[in-house]
Amino acid sequence: MQQRHLNRKQYFCELANTAREFYIAYLQPHITLSAGTRVLEIGCGEGGNLLPFAEKGCQVIGIDICQDRINEARMYFAECHQQATFICKDFLLADQPKDEAGRYDVILIHDVIEHIAPSCKREFLLRLKDFLREDGIVFFGFPAWQNPFGGHQQISVGFASKLPFVHLLPKPVYRMVLRLSGATSNRIGELMDIRSSRMTIEHFERLTSETGFTICQRTLWLINPHYKQKFHLQPRRQCLLFASIPHLRNYYTTAAWYLIRQTQKSN
Repeated sequence: MQQRHLNRKQYFCELANTAREFYIAYLQPHITLSAGTRVLEIGCGEGGNLLPFAEKGCQVIGIDICQDRINEARMYFAECHQQATFICKDFLLADQPKDEAGRYDVILIHDVIEHIAPSCKREFLLRLKDFLREDGIVFFGFPAWQNPFGGHQQISVGFASKLPFVHLLPKPVYRMVLRLSGATSNRIGELMDIRSSRMTIEHFERLTSETGFTICQRTLWLINPHYKQKFHLQPRRQCLLFASIPHLRNYYTTAAWYLIRQTQKSN
């Protein structure tokens, strides 16, 4: 397991730096961020992605299923002297806003959709509409399943954490490799869940269309912008030719970014 996954403050700062440099700029052509902007992050973890939005004066709310992550988010925001609300709850069970004023202009969903069970993905996207303002926008970022580390094996331990494409092995073989590498039963279970949940570019785009969303912008990254913080690599977008090849593009897309809005009904 990488040190950043053990040092949560470091991870918080890295996420904040990536969001400050890249997420804000990605959103700004589509929405104005100001003191009145309501921003929700689903699966917020320690809240690093939300910090730059709070610094801009936005009203930020984070929700996560893990109480430890929520506690850390509250602590780190207090240390940064920034205001935010953090809630420990499963988003699918969260109380929806009572009116338009309680809904959100921006919803962030970063490295989350690939963790959601296949049977719940459609429900998850449909439920977003209860939280999103009519003209609001949703940011999705996720690693394409077949990319070298699309199985999140880097959160494991031993040699398996450094093996690209190991998550594409047949299920029994992958489980055996993780066990031989020294992963705990809980970690193996988590990684096998990610394997079952696998998210490809084609699947995501089909889901958005089927649930009544329109893609406003899509960027497929050869080098994930977060790698600038993690590995000091300069982010690089896919060239249009390689980004346009269905299925094959999943193998070399380290991050897929989308901005989506509710599809407007024609009169």
